[in-house]
Amino acid sequence: MDNVLDLHLDLKNKTYHHDGYHAFSISDPKPRNIHKATVRDRLLHHAAHRILYPYFDKKFIHDSYSCRLNKGTHKSMNQFHKYFRKISRNNTRTCWVLKCDIKKFFASIDHTILLEILKKHILDLDILMNEFDHYMKHELKIQYYIRYADDFLVLSSDKNILSQNVRYIVHFLQQKLKLSLHPDKVFIKTIASGADFLGWVHFPHHRVLRTTTKKRMFRKLSTNFFHESLISYLGLLKHGNTHKLRHILDDAYIHN
Repeated sequence: MDNVLDLHLDLKNKTYHHDGYHAFSISDPKPRNIHKATVRDRLLHHAAHRILYPYFDKKFIHDSYSCRLNKGTHKSMNQFHKYFRKISRNNTRTCWVLKCDIKKFFASIDHTILLEILKKHILDLDILMNEFDHYMKHELKIQYYIRYADDFLVLSSDKNILSQNVRYIVHFLQQKLKLSLHPDKVFIKTIASGADFLGWVHFPHHRVLRTTTKKRMFRKLSTNFFHESLISYLGLLKHGNTHKLRHILDDAYIHN
């Protein structure tokens, strides 16, 4: 409580300064650099989030699904299939998917550009990726667009339109936000051939767990088993066509 009161006084007296971050690396499933704030600063982060979230949430487009109440990965994937059924007219014509990933998004945010965006609103705060969402919806007039953090996709019955969109997207990200697409994570393909999105490979009538995700699941369970992890994975698998995988887990960890 003494620390909380000290934080309160620093904020009241406008003497608060954010401490540095503790940096460390993880490899899950690929190398990532993590920066962790102190407990004192995280307490302030949560307090600010609790107050500002209701306002922020109203500024986002409907089809932004990361870190929002009543959104998340499962609703994002369900919306993906809903859009597919609309465009393909229940799988009676070809539906193309443009899938993109912004390269090292959080590490690449240009703080000068971010502050310029914030200055437009004073207390009416906005966030960087929301600028891109509104560009996609209101400038490019893209109807079937879904974003989850730095992953996003566009669905269309016209492959040429998606190819044109890539050029507009690359230009906007580079010129306006100084960001770039990951060169190895941009593809245009049909859902019939399998569209990789949020850890699953999606097909017209089913979805299967991405191979790398499946291998990571078995590796974690075999090297550092926790019952809670098994329950979490079983819950995840219920959201796709994974009967064989669940049967393998049952035999290996539940019935033995």
